Amino acid sequence: MGKPLKGITVVDVTNNIAGPSVTMVLGDLGAEIIKIERPGRGDDARGMGPHIGGESCYFLNVNRNKKSVVIDIRTSVGKDLVYRLVEKADVFVENFRYGKAEQLGFGYERLRAINPSLIYCTISAFGQKGPEKEKPGYDGLLQARTGIMKVTGVPDGPSVRAGVSILDQGSALWATIGILAALYERQTTGVGQRVTTSLFETGLSWIGYHLLAYQATGEEPQKMGAGHAAFAPYDAYPTADEDVLIGVSNDDLFAKLAKALGRLDWLQDPRYATSPQRVCHRAELDQEIIAILKTKPSQEWLDRLDAAGVPCSRVNRIGSLLDDPQVDAVGMLQKVDHPAAGEIRIPRLPVQLSASEVSVDSPSPLLGEHTAEVLTEKLGISAEQLAELEMQGIIQTRRSLFINKAEVEDWSIFRSKRSCGTERPREK
Repeated sequence: MGKPLKGITVVDVTNNIAGPSVTMVLGDLGAEIIKIERPGRGDDARGMGPHIGGESCYFLNVNRNKKSVVIDIRTSVGKDLVYRLVEKADVFVENFRYGKAEQLGFGYERLRAINPSLIYCTISAFGQKGPEKEKPGYDGLLQARTGIMKVTGVPDGPSVRAGVSILDQGSALWATIGILAALYERQTTGVGQRVTTSLFETGLSWIGYHLLAYQATGEEPQKMGAGHAAFAPYDAYPTADEDVLIGVSNDDLFAKLAKALGRLDWLQDPRYATSPQRVCHRAELDQEIIAILKTKPSQEWLDRLDAAGVPCSRVNRIGSLLDDPQVDAVGMLQKVDHPAAGEIRIPRLPVQLSASEVSVDSPSPLLGEHTAEVLTEKLGISAEQLAELEMQGIIQTRRSLFINKAEVEDWSIFRSKRSCGTERPREK
């Protein structure tokens, strides 16, 4: 099977998580991703701990299926090299702070003049308009700004962010959808366009239910821990050993739960007769459920609830997923062999196509690993020209970066210190 985006070339000048997540999806779908990195340190994500064999787990996760090309885009010669790559590209993705792309010479109008069929994607913190458009922003900050943190956590507890980068990676999905739509339209018009999204807009989209609920009631939504504002019982409950989550979203499921827990009397209790009544009397019902569940270990309850058809799950530890038979059955973790990190398992894209391949074919690149390859094959630059560009500090190949790193007494120790001692060496 071929990959659906085979033949599409993407020039990627993004950093951190959101932008690289866009090009990760495109790369897994078959596009050629040319990742432009700055000399010396590359993408900021390379320094984010913890590390495996000197390689950042953040970087490893969202930069597979890419080619690393180190170019100093602040120089006129470096800019020209990128312009020449853009001339041959289909997509350009950037996540500079507002106005920075234009300052560097990589704004939409500049690149559209070079390649009118280019799809130009911008992913930012606050969007391209408004009083906050120039403000910096990260996932947690935007979770706070859009109210997500106000509804996340336990009642009366401190404000907390979601444990994963929901706005970085959520924004990446919207950007990817926009790019794919623009590529599809280009088949008809032959003309490219600009695709924009932001963490701010994604956060507002995710909080949509609560915005509507506020308009309906005039009441601010409350933190509910693992609970759900519209359903009861719906929460994580302690058992004799581990917590289990039980999700009951209608009256039929509640009847099954009552039978499984040996409490058919609940079905005659007016407090629990309907879903709205159960929501009103959530606290009393939860206390009765907890008293029952604490009498037996989690597996006994999970077996009983599963048999009754009640949606439930153990609140799993992350490590348990590595040996989970369901994870193995759907093939979500793909093995890749990284030259520094060794063999690692990376979650593939959570989508499969019946007639096309979607896969992780190569690990995240070493910094500058493909500089010589891309500039030679794409732009026809000779070995002598490459050497001259390297001497001028405009580009760096993997060889020159290795020599520079050798100046550090012990590069792996240096990296592990940056990750607070959480470095895991490559397994032999």
